Amino acid sequence: MSGHPPFGAQVILNGHEWVACQAQTAGIGYTKEGNCFTAVADPQALAQVAATLSQHATIGRLRQVRQRWIYSACLCFGLDSDEQARSGFGYDYSVYQVEYSRNLLFRSGAQMDRVVNTVIDRTRSRLDVPMLRTLFGAKKRPGSSADLSPRLAVVIETPRWDLTLFKVHFGRLTLKGYTKGEHVLRFEAVVHNTKQLGCGRTIEKFPQIVTRLAGMTERFCTTLDCVHTGYLPDGTLDALPLPSRIGRTRVGGIDLNKPRIRAALAAVLALAAAPDGITVADHAAKVQAMGGPTGYTIRQAAYDLRKLRGKDLLVKTGRSRRYQVPPQATRTIAGLLTLRDQVIGPILAGVRSPRLGRKPAHWTAVDRDYETLRIGMQTLFADLGITAGSAAA
Repeated sequence: MSGHPPFGAQVILNGHEWVACQAQTAGIGYTKEGNCFTAVADPQALAQVAATLSQHATIGRLRQVRQRWIYSACLCFGLDSDEQARSGFGYDYSVYQVEYSRNLLFRSGAQMDRVVNTVIDRTRSRLDVPMLRTLFGAKKRPGSSADLSPRLAVVIETPRWDLTLFKVHFGRLTLKGYTKGEHVLRFEAVVHNTKQLGCGRTIEKFPQIVTRLAGMTERFCTTLDCVHTGYLPDGTLDALPLPSRIGRTRVGGIDLNKPRIRAALAAVLALAAAPDGITVADHAAKVQAMGGPTGYTIRQAAYDLRKLRGKDLLVKTGRSRRYQVPPQATRTIAGLLTLRDQVIGPILAGVRSPRLGRKPAHWTAVDRDYETLRIGMQTLFADLGITAGSAAA
């Protein structure tokens, strides 16, 4: 609380503590370490308790708590009761910053590490995550949940378990995922200034704000899943180069052999998790930021996005100028880029080199798969009478 007029105050509500108190009152068994639930007897019942924060009845309760705290414990140090009555001084409330999290509980910490590492390996480059931070702990995560630590290891300086954090920013909105403790994987949506949501910031708008953040978190998790596992429907590669129509307008097809269209697809995939969709300017800026073709203009971005709309890889939200990437389209774009950049390209490059140099000391599963394919493709090319390499002079 500010010590000078007009005595501005900031109130911070910890939703996890509130849910814990409500769950205890309702008789729902749980185990809570720090700011995280690590075990829940009835997850559905706890989810229903947490959902009450987005109900309109919560507004009056929040207002009562804030008024009781401000007028009885804080404002009395600045104005006594007579001065408050004479001046008519009063507070009104608005919501400035909100964080919404979704926790995934794993029985095995080692399994959680494998899932997290796989997700990060496959999605980091596709979503253009600018920074990935891993703080290595002193111990490996336990294989079962029999021996839980008495407190979460979230101390940044000396973590007990590995702490992996990745985040993406969209203006004043942040989407992030990180491991927390031994068996918890958390996905979180943070709005640093609720003005960006465009739904109002007064206390009466609190349910809408929570609902918007919940939708952002769900979309982020869905996007991670879609980017993690791509999918190409039958006939996709044959239909992409063909022209299509948007209404009565005929638009061109998509040629994956052109670097510009691949850069456009990569930028759309990186922006797939954008909570409010993307604009043409956002797309052009992302293409340039990801090292796309030099001189990529907004006009070119608009043309490329129109071609993607013609193939149902983008949808326009209402009558606005924003575009959304449907989940199925996200899987298709991820599959196309993976096939072109991580399957066809490496295999052809490997076939051109009949013998590799010294093998690395440590091979990953993907390295072994590439080596097996390289040897098999050399035999196949020889049987088919195809020579991979530069043309003879």
